[in-house]
Amino acid sequence: MPIAGAMPVASVSSLFSREKLLQVARSLPADLHVLSKLGEILQDVNSELDEIAALLRRDVALAARIVRISNSPVFGGAGQIASIEEAVNRVGFSEILKLVGTATAARMSERNLEHYTLSAQTLRDNMLYGAFASEALARAAGADTRTAYTTGLLRPLGLMVLDRAGRGQVNGMLRFDAARWPSYSAWEGSIFGVDNCEVTGLILDEWRFPRELGAALRAHYLSRAGDDADPLACRLNLANGLAERAGHALPGETAWWTIHAEKLRQAGVGVDDLIPAAEAAEAAFQAALAALAA
Repeated sequence: MPIAGAMPVASVSSLFSREKLLQVARSLPADLHVLSKLGEILQDVNSELDEIAALLRRDVALAARIVRISNSPVFGGAGQIASIEEAVNRVGFSEILKLVGTATAARMSERNLEHYTLSAQTLRDNMLYGAFASEALARAAGADTRTAYTTGLLRPLGLMVLDRAGRGQVNGMLRFDAARWPSYSAWEGSIFGVDNCEVTGLILDEWRFPRELGAALRAHYLSRAGDDADPLACRLNLANGLAERAGHALPGETAWWTIHAEKLRQAGVGVDDLIPAAEAAEAAFQAALAALAA
């Protein structure tokens, strides 16, 4: 049941139009074009590390954070790296996406989500654990691990954009309340007229990420899952089921993360893959936290 006194969707549609949401997305503290282009470069076997370094220099703040994190022992550093070129050359192709992803997650989750009553740390941990769990499940399924990692990392984009768009527009009394709403998407539909999954897909399409990422993120709650459910969406859903088990789920999403045999089948993984995937995700997650704390 909607919250008493909530603004009707019709009255806020112009405030949360496609154009408005994309405008807010451009204000996020990370250049999504950099991540999109990095994905393209890493898919090309003829790419050079110098090309990656030149790309990362476009976002000065992100580059500075990457250099700092690369000095962590987690990435083989010892406090001696001073440039983005050195950082890229040290970690190489195999680890560069994780290095950039860890820096991106830390940078994008520097502020609490007021309307969702989410702390910055909770958001960051969900991003990182979800990315590593998605990657681990993709590896078990024989699927593209880089695509899976990126999809898991960027999954909460819609929440960030809706929270920013609502500041000064949505009454603070109408914040998400798990006691009143069964899920974020139900609350978002009433307050914003669109849910976070659609907003994330919209943003990734606009920034020219591969279409499969936006499609999987729009569908990953699996509220209408059937025999033709997208395997990437299913693995992303299962990754968040593992995140829930590890204590890193977001409170308005827990209704979607039940793990069952049909979901495993559609994801292309077996029940025996879950524990190894969770262990791999936890190890990578702890390493990322150590790198950020260094």
